[in-house]
Amino acid sequence: MIRRPPRSTLFPYTTLFRSGKVVHRSEEQQHYFNTPFQLSLAPPGQNGQVLSDSPEAADTSHFNVRDGDLILVGTDGLFDNMPDSMIVAELSKLKDFNADSIQRTANSIALQARRLAFDANYMSPFALRARENGIDAIGGKPDDITVLLATVAM
Repeated sequence: MIRRPPRSTLFPYTTLFRSGKVVHRSEEQQHYFNTPFQLSLAPPGQNGQVLSDSPEAADTSHFNVRDGDLILVGTDGLFDNMPDSMIVAELSKLKDFNADSIQRTANSIALQARRLAFDANYMSPFALRARENGIDAIGGKPDDITVLLATVAM
């Protein structure tokens, strides 16, 4: 079981990759488009005036893992800028599951997301979701980008 905090906290998404495919993905937790849950306490006198979500609002995920599975945990800055297909392509290059190789792969994914975040002509996953919500957007979405990558060894 993985209990994950709401989207805007440190690690909003958990994705399980097996044999080059996404087999599990946690869901975004948003009040509405581009308004993620906020793990926070409202400042004194601001209750009800700002969005504030408690840890109890976090989703809980249950899924089985197998030897060799890859678990990627990252912030919205990663997934707003890189579609799963690009992440899978990068993960497919990982042939050796030692710590150095995993770290290099995580670094490479984070750097690609950062580059795309500042590409004004890129049709990012965030821009596609914005268009689905009636917002004419193009380009990446600059944001914090954190990537944790682990392999399951049983």
